Formats: sequence, C-alpha cells, structure tokens
Amino acid sequence: MKIAIVGIGYVGLSNAILLAQHNEVVAHDISRKRVDDINSKKSPINDKEISKYLRTKKLDLLATTNAEHAYKNAEYIIISTPTDYDPETNRFDTSSIERVVEESGKLNSNATVVIKSTVPVGYTANLKLKHKKRDIIFSPEFLREGTALLDNLYPSRIIIGGISPRADKFAKLLNSGSLKKRTPILTMSSTEAEAIKLFSNTYLAMRVAFFNELDSYALAHDLDTGSIIDGVCLDPRIDNIYNNPSFGYGGYCLPKDTKQLLANYKDVPHSLIKAIVDSNSTRKDFIADTIISRKPNVVGVYRMIMKSSSDNIRTSSIQGIMKRLNAKNIKMIIYEPLLHQKEYFGSELIKDLDRFKKDADLIITNRITSDISDVIDKVYTRDLTGEN
Repeated sequence: MKIAIVGIGYVGLSNAILLAQHNEVVAHDISRKRVDDINSKKSPINDKEISKYLRTKKLDLLATTNAEHAYKNAEYIIISTPTDYDPETNRFDTSSIERVVEESGKLNSNATVVIKSTVPVGYTANLKLKHKKRDIIFSPEFLREGTALLDNLYPSRIIIGGISPRADKFAKLLNSGSLKKRTPILTMSSTEAEAIKLFSNTYLAMRVAFFNELDSYALAHDLDTGSIIDGVCLDPRIDNIYNNPSFGYGGYCLPKDTKQLLANYKDVPHSLIKAIVDSNSTRKDFIADTIISRKPNVVGVYRMIMKSSSDNIRTSSIQGIMKRLNAKNIKMIIYEPLLHQKEYFGSELIKDLDRFKKDADLIITNRITSDISDVIDKVYTRDLTGEN
C-alpha cells in the first residue's frame, strides 16, 4: 500500500525506512536539502543504521516537497512534524499537525491520519471532534537520537491510540517491518496513548535528575559519586542504567515533554512532576556556581550537542550553563563543528581545536571524548562513564 509521511526528522525518516521495506512510502518535507539527500540515498541526520539502510537496502521510498504527490492515494498519512513547547501558552505548538490534517483532508480525506508527533494529553480526541469524518489515531515513538531506526527495528513496545480495524492494521504494519520476534502491542484510546508518551519521558527525566542530585550531594560533601552510584545501582530494582551524571537533562524531548506533562496537571494535585522540572534548573545553577567558584579567565565550551554522536544542539543542557556564565560576564569561547558562524550569543566560535584547547584555561563539556583527553587537567565535566 502507499503510505505518506510528513516531516522527515528522526521520527519521520526512521518510520519511512521501516515501512518502505514492504510498502510504497512517500516522505514529504519542506526542506529541499533533506528531500534531495534521501533521494540520493544519503541520510540528512546522524544515524548509523539509517545511513546503512538507505545505502544498502531495497526500499520503496521517495522523498518530495510536493504535498499532493505524497497524499494522493495514500492509505495512511503519518504526521511527524515538530511540536515545540510554547512557554507562553504552556503547551506544545501543534499548528503544524493541524495544517497537515486540513491540507490532507482536501486532497485525500479517506486516508487514516496517524500522529507520531508528541502532543498534549487529550489533543487527538479534541482534533477528532473538529474533523468528525477523518480517521485519526495517535501512535507514540520511543526513539533515542542517533539510534532512531535501530529502536524502530527492535521496538520496546508498539502503542496504538485508536480502536478500529485500521488502527489494528497499522500496528501490524509497524510490527512487520521490525526485526524483533515478539513485540508487545497495546491498543487503547488516543488519550491514554498520549499519556504513556509524556509519562515515559518524564520518568526518564526523573531518573536523570535523581542521579544528578546524587552527584551534587557528593560534590558538596567531597564524596566519590561513582562509588555511591555503583552501590545504589546494584539493587536489581534500580539497575545500572541511565545513571551517568550530566549538566542536566536536555535534547529535543525531555525538557518539552516534562513541561507539557506539568501543564496537564493544572487541575490535579501534584508535587513530583514539578520537582522534576525544577530540579533540572537547580542542577544547572549548581554546576554554573561550581565553575564560577574556580575563577576562570576564559571558559572553553567543548561541543554544544546534548550527547556524543549527536548532530542536534537544541535545548542542550550545556547551553543552560553558558547562559548562567554569560550573566556573570565570564568570557567564553566555543568549539562546535556544527556551527559555522563566527560567534554564538556573543562568544567566539573557534574552528581550530588546538587553538581552542590552548586559549581556554578551563574547558567544560557534558560528555568527554578522546579529542580533549590530552588536556584533561583543564576539563570540567560530570561525565563518569562516557555513556549517554
């Protein structure tokens, strides 16, 4: 069958490749460069498995900037457009989803719309009230940046927010493209599926915040963070995962998803969800104060990406540290190959790594790499294991 996918970032492209193994997939995006890259069998994002599949696998996949070409005769239209959190409205900006539903309705109202973008709890049900004749379901993603296709090929679970024969069929489409033999498939209302997405990411954020606060305590009392974490995580109920301290949780999903879930709690008694959001800000304050206490002349910021092997700097935790240092008028220089301008928010971008290491008397980094191992005495980080 023909499947249209709108938005070819991590979520859209990994789903496109997964489904294009057994179906005709037309991926639509407004970026001409992304479209051209995919049609040239090159990945526009940093994901080893996506690059490999585009290069070596037989896929029925075409990318286009033409919406009509994508929507026409498609049985499913998958929406994976960005939904950034708007602090003024206290909710995700879902305008891109609404545009796709409106536009696709004029061209192909019979197609089932599958929302993969993250949305507020209750959003899909309200959207269906506005478009009573459209079949709209929500199916959340649980992907890691840099391993999006791998996580689709070996999914932890398939969640379908919609109860209908077409919803069941979509679950089978996802399952047939995966390499995992027994994947749990859960079918429920769209609102419950939306809640699963936000609560899952908020739990992960809570875990990051917990081990960061453990690290803050250890630093304040001159204790060995690693020893404490090792002892805590030998408890099988806690497990030795997702426990490497950092400058705070960041990236595209966790900051916005935790804030959206908190906004959904407006009329519900709570304290933990707010504490998770507040903890991330407190952690950045603590890290910044620790750096400032060292009285550096020039702070070098090594990479602004959220984690190793990433090509995304959006809402990375190190930017929160930079804002706090900037407020104290501390001079900073930045080494970030992803950025090509001369400066970033008033700080010089240095392309020569050797010069960067020489000019900075203190280098801060969320994650250590071999590039700065020769100046480790200058480096300030909370990375203990090199794991993301």
